[in-house]
Amino acid sequence: MRWRNWAVMALACGMAAGAATAANASTFLRVGLDYLVAENETIVVGEATSARSYWNAAGTFILTDVQVSVSQVLKGSVKSKEITVTVPGGTVGELTSVVVGGAQLAPGKTYVLFLDRIDLPGSKGVLAVHDHGQGAFDVDLEGNELRAVSQARRQELLPDAAGKADAVGGAEGMPLARLLAEVRQLAARERNGRPEVK
Repeated sequence: MRWRNWAVMALACGMAAGAATAANASTFLRVGLDYLVAENETIVVGEATSARSYWNAAGTFILTDVQVSVSQVLKGSVKSKEITVTVPGGTVGELTSVVVGGAQLAPGKTYVLFLDRIDLPGSKGVLAVHDHGQGAFDVDLEGNELRAVSQARRQELLPDAAGKADAVGGAEGMPLARLLAEVRQLAARERNGRPEVK
């Protein structure tokens, strides 16, 4: 299920003064790793280094541009090691706009990001996480192991065709090395002409 109609998603935005909306207020269809790889043009590992929130040109929607320093490209290509990822929502002054279930990128944190060029309100063809929290994995050190945990673990997901309702990796996530290996394998299979998973 593609969430490219951001005008509809804008209706799911919670507007609050310095407060966040409950994460379980919206439900999305669960997608698997094969879908995420097939349906996104660029997949990277990178650290968010800065963020800037602003009103779109029409003054109707808050967007946030997040600068990401890319350490690995798993699929696709980037023109520079520094890329801009645009996410809907953010804080301007005392007004906060939250897209329920959306990807949340904070400076100083490392992520695995599944990215595509999409249209957001007032911005055309921006690089974004169109699968919301399912397309963003937090990279955290647990003990001596780096783990990748889907941001969708905080979201109630509708079961997919196979009956799975947990985010990729489940609540505990998976070793980062395993996720990267699986993504590379799926991307290689796609390059070799096997059918994409829809």
